[in-house]
Amino acid sequence: MNIPLVITFVGPDRAGLVSALSDAVAAAGGNWFESRLARLAGQFAGVVRADAPEGRAEALEAALSALPGLSVTVTRGGAGVEAPKRRLRLDLLGLDRPGIVRDATRALSALGVNIAEFESDLRPAPFSGAAMFHAEAVLEAPETISLDAVRTALEGLAGELTADFPADLAGPRGVTLAAD
Repeated sequence: MNIPLVITFVGPDRAGLVSALSDAVAAAGGNWFESRLARLAGQFAGVVRADAPEGRAEALEAALSALPGLSVTVTRGGAGVEAPKRRLRLDLLGLDRPGIVRDATRALSALGVNIAEFESDLRPAPFSGAAMFHAEAVLEAPETISLDAVRTALEGLAGELTADFPADLAGPRGVTLAAD
């Protein structure tokens, strides 16, 4: 039986870092399934979803923790069954300001919307060059919440954000959600 693992790490960026991580997973007989890795402020950080054979999970955790210069955390995954939710892809754009992520995520949470994936960056505005906050997210919304309700909640943050649902995602039961 394989144990699902979520591996998080951060350390100074260097050549061979991902190779060292993947070597440790493979040496333990594990399988690397998915990951999100990025260089941020001179550090290389990531989240990896891997499996390891039941008798080898602790050895993998020890091998990962022994990698030089990295702070590594390994969390064993669970197998919970969740209620079906609609999946929405969101593009969010607005002038950058402190607290923008907090305010947007609060608005989503108040609607019972879960964030399954989230990526953000800053981009220059086309004409002024002002810093624009941009985020792309995959959301899981209760069946009772409409796209309009999510859009209104986000755009209601002092009228400073635009929310767009550019792509359709198939829901857990094969339902396709279309943006208006």
